[in-house]
Amino acid sequence: MHVLIPAYEPDKRLLDLIRQLKASGVSNILVVDDGSGEDYGPLFHAAESEGCTVLTHPVNRGKGRALKTGFRHLLETTRMDMVVCADSDGQHLPQDILKVAQAVRETPGRIVLGSRQFTGKVPLRSSFGNTATRRIYSLLSGIPLQDTQTGLRGYSRDMLEWLCQVPGERFEYEMNLLLQASKAGYSFYELSIETIYIDHNSSSHFRPLADSLKIYWPIAKFGSVSLISALLDILLVLLIQYGTGNLLIAVWGARLCSSVFNYTMNKTFVFNSGKPTPSKRSMPRYFALAIVILILNYGLMFVLFGQMGTPLLAAKLLTEAMLFAFSYWCQQRFVYA
Repeated sequence: MHVLIPAYEPDKRLLDLIRQLKASGVSNILVVDDGSGEDYGPLFHAAESEGCTVLTHPVNRGKGRALKTGFRHLLETTRMDMVVCADSDGQHLPQDILKVAQAVRETPGRIVLGSRQFTGKVPLRSSFGNTATRRIYSLLSGIPLQDTQTGLRGYSRDMLEWLCQVPGERFEYEMNLLLQASKAGYSFYELSIETIYIDHNSSSHFRPLADSLKIYWPIAKFGSVSLISALLDILLVLLIQYGTGNLLIAVWGARLCSSVFNYTMNKTFVFNSGKPTPSKRSMPRYFALAIVILILNYGLMFVLFGQMGTPLLAAKLLTEAMLFAFSYWCQQRFVYA
């Protein structure tokens, strides 16, 4: 096995982890210096003195790129059977790294995740971030995972080429990996590990705003396309009604045009993972889903407003929120899969 550690401006905890792994019998450790700079040179030289292979990015390129640099190096220069990725900040114990390695051996074809349980004193930003990301991931994929942001992950050799092709350069890479795994034919195995935060996780280089936007970018794209489609539908209703004086033509003509626009944008912009689904397969599925959603829209409105007495505006907003999530899930898993 190999252990891959991406590192950006690390401290002595990186060396502590390396020494603990060596003491535990791990001899193959690859460290990727992600543009930490000259001030950190002595620390990486010390890692080399401990027997590690160290690769260096001249400038900071992000955790995703550092991981892909490591995967490519292992693929091209070694015959390793597996790799376990761990963070450099002391949050992953050697015994947990070894547990993940053992799980990779015992569960072929599955990505092994070292999942934290978030019990005890967990920093607020870490608790909130993990809870939000876990729920959004479940919404996007339909797969419930305990810890979507864990950096402790194990992969078998046959996954390396795919890992190098997953899009993303920074923290969004690990979320993209989870989102695309099922399409690549890989499932997950979660292994409970210790939850460790040192100094309230102050050493983390995660940027709450910028990196969160990248992580949530898939659903943000879907939402923006849905909003533009709705505005286009309204505009076309007004224009066609003004030009023809026929409300039926205006409503159906506007809905047809906005649906074609929505389909095209989702196919090329939102759900395009490099291998787009042929239109002859995705288009019938899309419009079949549109009919289902139309029926569900009426059904939910009838129950909430007509039967339960929910105020009309609240019923409409609740209905649209539920169907938004349902539509995203269906389009990702069925229409454009």
